[in-house]
Amino acid sequence: MLVPKLRFKEFKDEYKTYKLNDIVDFYKGNTLSKSDIKLNGNFPCILYGELYTKYNEITNKIISYTDRNDKNLFYSKINDVLIPCSGETALDISTSTCVLQNNVIIGGDLNVLRPKAQNGKYLSYLLSNKKKLVIAKYAQGDSIVHLYGEKIKNININLPTIEEQEKVSKLLEVLNRKIEIKKRKVETLKIYKMGLIKEVLNSSNKCKFGKLQTICQNLVSNITLSDIKSDTSTYKIYGATGAIGNMSKYTLNKPYIAIIKDGAGVGKSFICEPFSSFLSTLIGLIPQNCTIEYLKIVLDNINFSKYTVGSTIPHIYFKDFKNEIVKILPYDEQIKISNISNNINLKIDMSEQKLKLFQKMKKSLLQQMLI
Repeated sequence: MLVPKLRFKEFKDEYKTYKLNDIVDFYKGNTLSKSDIKLNGNFPCILYGELYTKYNEITNKIISYTDRNDKNLFYSKINDVLIPCSGETALDISTSTCVLQNNVIIGGDLNVLRPKAQNGKYLSYLLSNKKKLVIAKYAQGDSIVHLYGEKIKNININLPTIEEQEKVSKLLEVLNRKIEIKKRKVETLKIYKMGLIKEVLNSSNKCKFGKLQTICQNLVSNITLSDIKSDTSTYKIYGATGAIGNMSKYTLNKPYIAIIKDGAGVGKSFICEPFSSFLSTLIGLIPQNCTIEYLKIVLDNINFSKYTVGSTIPHIYFKDFKNEIVKILPYDEQIKISNISNNINLKIDMSEQKLKLFQKMKKSLLQQMLI
């Protein structure tokens, strides 16, 4: 039987298979450019580029507005499903959103799928996830890929009854709201932390960065740059079987900060636990006249791009940024601001863990409830 792995217990009927062309009418948006967007515009609108960054499978709130209202524009109807006509990669444009509002101006380079009798929200979840790779196969082009409505009309779509579509969509919407709430909380905490740090640094005394620490270099461990996550401020460094240089000379018996000195992550820093070695692609710093947490705050506010050299592989060297003028608080105030910063980081970590849990749950439901 054509049924999903997971479904609400009250539904027993087998899913039916349709051609996409049987269940939607195809349209295209009309010309609308970024220059038409107005901060205080009167009419809601959607540009094709926004589908990649600003909307998920369901569009409850329109972000952009314009003052254009000429006759040539294309307007949405509630339940419309939008798919980009062009983008950088096939997977980029294999995404969709269901518009839950009438009379939204739909920009050019957007396919508009108008369901005849189906639930647009369910269809959008299905197309953006279970059918993503199928749709991607119909994208054409190299540097810029295109997706034409004519090409995807014959895709097979498996659908339950409209009642089951609506119930599944509501469940996924609940998860989407939880995900968005957690995202906003994480961003709010990060903005609050940035504002707090900026205020503290503005009230601090100045000194050269080189006065705050000593430097350790040219040791190696079995950690790789791919182990350093973009959202991680602390990381445990594991030992290696060998090292370059005199091991006893470079033994790190206290926490230290490592800075990536080569490659795409150049300038990123993280706090490390005591150990005897680390990657030769890192710069190691041990604070002398400040707390390690405050040193991390100072590093996060240095613009390392102005010290970067090299075109193919970027590098930074300690000798180039050691004379950077930084701001320093009295030691007791450093401890206070470090504690506050750590508490905020803890809240951010907890929110991000819950966010990942909701995202994992949504992914699982999409895989098991849609076919």
